[in-house]
Amino acid sequence: MVIGMQPSKSSKHSLYIPPLDASNVVLGVTGSIAAYKAADLASKLVQAGANVEVIMSTSAAKFIGKSTFAALTHNKVTTGLWEANSELNINHVALALRADCLLIAPATANTLAKLALGISDDALIATYLATNAPTIVAPAMDADMFANPSTQRNLITLKNNGVTIAGPSEGRLASGLTGIGRMIDTEHLVGLVRKAIGQQGDYMGRKVVVSAGGTRQSIDPIRFISNHSTGKMGHSIAEAARDRGADVTLVTAAEIPKPAGIKVISASTVEDMKNAIVPACADSDLLVMAAAISDFSPNQVDNYKIKKDGSGTMSLELSEVEDFMPLANGPRLVKVAFAAETNDLEKNAKAKVNPKGAAFVVANNVTETDSGFGTETNRVTFVDAEGNLDRQPLMSKFGVANAILDRALPLLSK
Repeated sequence: MVIGMQPSKSSKHSLYIPPLDASNVVLGVTGSIAAYKAADLASKLVQAGANVEVIMSTSAAKFIGKSTFAALTHNKVTTGLWEANSELNINHVALALRADCLLIAPATANTLAKLALGISDDALIATYLATNAPTIVAPAMDADMFANPSTQRNLITLKNNGVTIAGPSEGRLASGLTGIGRMIDTEHLVGLVRKAIGQQGDYMGRKVVVSAGGTRQSIDPIRFISNHSTGKMGHSIAEAARDRGADVTLVTAAEIPKPAGIKVISASTVEDMKNAIVPACADSDLLVMAAAISDFSPNQVDNYKIKKDGSGTMSLELSEVEDFMPLANGPRLVKVAFAAETNDLEKNAKAKVNPKGAAFVVANNVTETDSGFGTETNRVTFVDAEGNLDRQPLMSKFGVANAILDRALPLLSK
C-alpha cells in the first residue's frame, strides 16, 4: 500500500494475483504427437494459478512420460482406472467432482469417437461422463482424419452436448503435409479455460466493450503519428471481464496476441475505432475506453512517400481529433474513460469526466517507471463526476482491470 493513500474495496487485488487462482483443472492427454505440447500447456495453467491434475491415456504414454506432468503439476498423474494408489481405484468420479474445467488436449480421432459415444473404457472418458464441469476439447490429428465424415459427426455430437471444440488450426502436420489438424496454441487454450471457469461470474449476462492500444494517423503511405501505448492495459480489462462471465468485444489497435474467447475487432485509426465502438455500445452495459486515442491528426495525407528536399526542415500541420466517446451511448450503458497524463494528474482527470459522459475516469501518470505504457504494473486514481478521488496502490494491470470492474459493477445495476 502506498503511504498516505486510503485503501478501497478494490485493494484486495494485490500486485500479482494469478487469473486461475485456486481453480481445479483436469487435463486429459491422449495419444497424439501433439502430446508434447500438453507439457507446456500444463506449465502455463500452473503459472496461471490452477491446480492441474493430469489423466493420460495409454497411447499418450507412448509419446511422453507421466513423470513430466508430475514434475510440472506437483500432482500424481492418473493413467488407468485400476492403477494402484489412484483415487479412481476407489471412486472413479473423484477427479470429475472437483474439476472446475476438463480440458482434453490433444484429443485424437479415437478419443473424439469415444467421447461422443460415451465409451467409458478408460479413466479420461469416465471422468468426462461423470463431471458437470465445462469441457474443452482440442483436436489434433492428420488433416484427412479430421475431415473424415465420422470425425465431423462426432464433433457435432460433442458440440450439441455443450462441449467447446477448440481448433484445430492449419499448418504443417507430423505427416509432413500441410492442412487443418494442428492443436491450437497453449495460450489460446489457457484463455478458453479462464473463460469457461468464469462463465458464471458476477458479469454473467453483461456486454462489455473495451478499447485498447494507440491509434495511428497517417502522414503518408509509410509514416504515421501515434503514441507509446502497447494495449496491455486494455487487453487485461477485456480478459478480466471475460473471466468474470461477460460477453466482451475488444476493439484494439495493439500488436500483441489477441485474447481467446473474446470478439476482437482490429482498428488502426481513430475513425476505425469510432466505427467499431459506437455501434457496439448501443446494446452494451459497459464501455471502458482504455485506448490511447490520437488527439491530433495531419491535415493532409500524401499519396506518396514524402521525400527530403534538402531544406533541412519539414512542417506538419495538425488538427484536433474529435472525441467520439460522447457519441457512444445506449439505454443502459455505463462509460469509463482513461486519462494518461504526464503532469497535474488529478486536475486533468477531473476535467475529463463530464465532457466524456463517464461515470469515472481512470487516471495514471505514464512517466512513472512502473506505471505507464508497456509496463506490467499500473498505479491509477479513480476520479468520479463529483471530483472524488480513489487512489489505488501499485498493482498488476490485471489487478487494475479487476479493480475497474469492481467499481463499475454496482453502477450497472442502476
